[in-house]
Amino acid sequence: MLPQFFLLLFSILSISNSEELSIYEILRSRGLPMGLFPKGIKEFSFNETGKFEVHLDQACNAKFESELHYERNISGTMRLGQIDGLSGILAQDLFLWFPVKEIRVDIPSSGVIYFDVGVVSKQFSLSSFETPRDCLAAQLPRLQIVSKRLARKFIHQLDRKGFAMAVM
Repeated sequence: MLPQFFLLLFSILSISNSEELSIYEILRSRGLPMGLFPKGIKEFSFNETGKFEVHLDQACNAKFESELHYERNISGTMRLGQIDGLSGILAQDLFLWFPVKEIRVDIPSSGVIYFDVGVVSKQFSLSSFETPRDCLAAQLPRLQIVSKRLARKFIHQLDRKGFAMAVM
């Protein structure tokens, strides 16, 4: 009877401790800024391997140095200073939307955060992501999403003409 009591007590404490952590606190504990996800996230899952899923009420856009689009479901794997295997976040560059595959902070003191969109890695000021932003409901026009293959072709064509540095 006594071992079962301790097992039950341990289970209850484990559940209440995991429920106390917000997704923002989990980001911070992994060396990532809290503002990577928009304000108001209450529904998410996170396991000991770092895999996570975040669920939003609706797709939305948030403005940083450029605009980010968050799908209703975002998933990936958090490691110290990075998120990889990411799906559900898109970054706008000029008039095109690129799926973000990885986010990383190599050296926190550098003040830089990198967003890997499959073809290139864009860097932003880490301070832009210190606090969660408001996210405005939005639907993303599917025609503007650039696939990895198409983006490579686009970059290659620009590079051949000497425009790649001006665009990126």
